[in-house]
Amino acid sequence: MNQKTRAVLAGSAAIALTMGLAACGDKKTEGGVEGKFNAALESAFNPSDKTGGTVKLANADDWDSLDPGDTYYAYSWNFLRLYGRSLLMFKPAPGDESNKLVPDLAEDLGKSSDGGKTWTYKIRKGVKYDDGTEVKAQDVKHAVLRSIDKQVLPRGPQYFESFLDLPKDYKGPYKSKGVNTDQAIETPDDHTVVFHLKKPSGDFDYLAMLPQTVPVPEAKDTGTKYKDKVAATGPYMFDTVEPGKSFSLKRNPNWEKATDPNRLALPDRYEVALKVNPDDLDNRIQSGDIHADVQGTGVQTAMLSRVVGDPRLKDRTDNPTLGRLWYTSIISTVPPLDNVECRKAIMYAADRTAYQGAYGGELAGGEIATTLMPPVIPGYEKFDLYPAGPDNKGDLAKAKEALTKCGKPDGFETKMAYRGDRKKEKDTAEALQQSLKRAGIKLTLTPYPSGDYFTQYAGNPGFVKRTGIGMATNGWAADWNTGYGFLSQIVDSRVILPAGGSSNLSVRFPEIDKMIDEALVEQDEAARNKLWAEIDKKVMEQAVILPGVYAKSLLLRPKGLTNVFVSEAFGMYDYLAPGVAS
Repeated sequence: MNQKTRAVLAGSAAIALTMGLAACGDKKTEGGVEGKFNAALESAFNPSDKTGGTVKLANADDWDSLDPGDTYYAYSWNFLRLYGRSLLMFKPAPGDESNKLVPDLAEDLGKSSDGGKTWTYKIRKGVKYDDGTEVKAQDVKHAVLRSIDKQVLPRGPQYFESFLDLPKDYKGPYKSKGVNTDQAIETPDDHTVVFHLKKPSGDFDYLAMLPQTVPVPEAKDTGTKYKDKVAATGPYMFDTVEPGKSFSLKRNPNWEKATDPNRLALPDRYEVALKVNPDDLDNRIQSGDIHADVQGTGVQTAMLSRVVGDPRLKDRTDNPTLGRLWYTSIISTVPPLDNVECRKAIMYAADRTAYQGAYGGELAGGEIATTLMPPVIPGYEKFDLYPAGPDNKGDLAKAKEALTKCGKPDGFETKMAYRGDRKKEKDTAEALQQSLKRAGIKLTLTPYPSGDYFTQYAGNPGFVKRTGIGMATNGWAADWNTGYGFLSQIVDSRVILPAGGSSNLSVRFPEIDKMIDEALVEQDEAARNKLWAEIDKKVMEQAVILPGVYAKSLLLRPKGLTNVFVSEAFGMYDYLAPGVAS
């Protein structure tokens, strides 16, 4: 992924697509257009403006939440643009264009004043909910404020809590009902939203991109139940919702193209099946029964071996490099991992080649990682504090030395959590179980569901300590490609919530929090990037994160869809652009 940059929208998404929809040497077969390897990376594959039809997607597990204010998976942010409009959005276009911020619900990018402490957005007039009522600035304000209540909405990011000049002890509109919050967000009229920050920020437009700015009318806000009946502002609205099984979208009759320059809205419907076996999902994508795996993390091991051995099948794949790290959290609140030397023993004993193999090797998994920040993040510096030997299979002598220092010369036992619907994480856990066993470290593996992984299980500090989870598979892609956009939500201890929901499972060091604050106020870009690299090293010194791979994915290109391309902003196919082929 390239660094995300700010840009003003130059024409509609249709124009952007037209520029990128050049034919790319695609092959015609009796089964239709098949294309070639990486055909959808830099331009849209199988271009068409045909409307109608149904896009069929599937998820190996349940959705975390359909509520725009309570979701934190990249695939969910990608998908919810179909029914929700945030103030800004990443441009729905192929290649590097997808890294650009463009106006969505807002008329333009934010206007900053007061040295970067005040940000103003004008909302487009005439944007309506699916019931025909007009979107107001007050709805955006309510949407942002409700997302602050992490007991009601535990899953979303915590940027607004950190940046806004909120009243002291404000807990959101449910618990602090009636409190005047104009010092944080003002709405001087129905189409103006003004954000007031505690400290200057040059990057606030990235917060305006978050789905937490998708408007929510206060009168229709049902808190935890809002996910079952979301007020749609995009071209689609919910038709059916069967929790844990499936849901579908149909056209929103009150969406008007004149107010939305970004969306083509070609299909008539989207249907999403939940809890589909991952290997079965790959087979159904190959056959065309399902168009795409909505998680967008790439094919499973069984399909990978078939792709490698079948040139025709490989021609139906795309292999993007991502601003993502697959890693394992080592949790210092669970003995004996409260001793840094015991944590270092894990770092030295891990077989990195086995970790890479669990994700599909270099082609489908990515490059072996030794740092937190991937090479595509500005500020990345290459270093390795825990060399794993010339073959990358671990340094058992160093691991034994660390075990002796931590008072466990014969090793120790701990539990390891992973997302049970993700076979690559299961394979990772099993690979670590085998490689750590060589040093006397015994892992007991426990799977948990993806939908509640961070809220109820691995991301819930009380549950982790009570059940003795010492390690947990994890993965992180930058919310935007800067040091702050990548690191803040996984290394700042202040985002860890007692009730769960944080992506930070293991980094709890006040000195690192202080370093983050220093980096935020540094105005020189080169100096700021250097500070993020120092934060990366400081976290690695504490041995609370075992890096796995700087991610790549091997995506099986949908059969039967038009306008298919990889969004660099989300690291998967863009779900906003496709149409259905005749």
